[in-house]
Amino acid sequence: MTINNIKSIYFIGAGGIGMSALIRYFLSKGVRVAGYDRTSSDLTEQLNREGAEIHYTDDVSLIPDYCRSIRDTQVVYTPAVPDSLSELCWFRSNGFDLLKRSQLLGEITNHSRALCIAGTHGKTTTSSMVAHLLKQSHVDCSAFLGGILKNYGSNLLLSSTSDFTVVEADEYDRSFHWLSPYMAVITSVDPDHLDIYGTPEAYLESFAHFTSLIRPGGCLVMKKGLSCTPRLQQDVRLYTYSSEEGGDFHAENIRIGDGHIFFDFVGPDIYIQDIELGVPVKVNIENGVAAIALAWLNGVSSEEIKKGMGSFAGPARRFDFLLKEKDIVLIDDYAHHPAELAASILSVKALYPTSKVTGVFQPHLYTRTRDFANDFAKSLSLLDELILLDIYPAREEPIPGVSSQIIFDQVDLNAKRMVSKEALPKIMATGDYEVVLMLGAGDIDRLLEPVRLALKERSSH
Repeated sequence: MTINNIKSIYFIGAGGIGMSALIRYFLSKGVRVAGYDRTSSDLTEQLNREGAEIHYTDDVSLIPDYCRSIRDTQVVYTPAVPDSLSELCWFRSNGFDLLKRSQLLGEITNHSRALCIAGTHGKTTTSSMVAHLLKQSHVDCSAFLGGILKNYGSNLLLSSTSDFTVVEADEYDRSFHWLSPYMAVITSVDPDHLDIYGTPEAYLESFAHFTSLIRPGGCLVMKKGLSCTPRLQQDVRLYTYSSEEGGDFHAENIRIGDGHIFFDFVGPDIYIQDIELGVPVKVNIENGVAAIALAWLNGVSSEEIKKGMGSFAGPARRFDFLLKEKDIVLIDDYAHHPAELAASILSVKALYPTSKVTGVFQPHLYTRTRDFANDFAKSLSLLDELILLDIYPAREEPIPGVSSQIIFDQVDLNAKRMVSKEALPKIMATGDYEVVLMLGAGDIDRLLEPVRLALKERSSH
């Protein structure tokens, strides 16, 4: 079945951020879309309002009749769903063609000039920056993003005139090996997903293979100093970048203060002065340099770059300022890897050097907690105060002996406590806080509004 003759499409695991962009893509093409997810969310409810039919009980009888034709229906699933899922088993046993999300994304984007942003962390923000820089310039683009971009209220951008497609290239389950990049960025290669890869060496090999997929005539923009040896095809250029450590593209004259960040962008034959970050956190200097490099390499002008960086509002849940009062600041960040936590905490401390920074962290996955407990503790020890929640299991079953306690015991802070999700809003309503940083990739986002209201109420008294 080709992309163009799909009449109906069924998504198993429809609520995932990557899946939802594909759902929106097919809805825009007039294809009938249905699917299943384990739980309802704001995103799935929005997709239902946009025309999808998503349900939340694993029940074959709930699959619509129009998704029961092998000839007309494509089935797409995420590797995060268990093989025992009854709907997945029904489609398999009835001979349907099943594609992983990443395979379908590869099919859609391989016919365009795909700009693929990969990395353990930084890829959602960087790919969102690239998409925004192109979208608001004369170049334009389509984009499949791993976060809801606040400038557009969506994780899918479509263009009828541009053949550029910006893609967040996900390394989980080696998904990014299905892509065919015209150009690529690698932001970081800190080992993660060891439940899939087994060893750090296998993780690095996966990124090396990704670089071999870049088409001749394209290029790789890679953060300087990464422990990844690219395997580029002939006629693929390699550029390096950093925030302040040199490389082909880097920043100079960085100014941080009063909630603003400015820097000058330096590259081969390009120098742009006084770029202001729309989302003013230190880690975004590095992300911004990578995004500007890719935009400039594809024809975005200096003036358009400067305007676009200043107007970039960021993806939701990536350094999202939810409250910015004189006496209290609340920031939400999706960080869920030790290196991301450290970058997030240090960025906040640079922005608010005289304030007490309290972190609320929800660990994500038992395996990741087990594999990186010591590293998590080191990163969280950078805080002034820690509130630690229970592990969010996502797709995993519990592992004996693995809980948030194994992180907590190693955190080198006097001001630390473990609390339940249910107790958190009340604790935030009664404590003494200045800057609160909410961290995690699980369902901590459901606590954001109760915490925001609690802090706002306390601030007004």
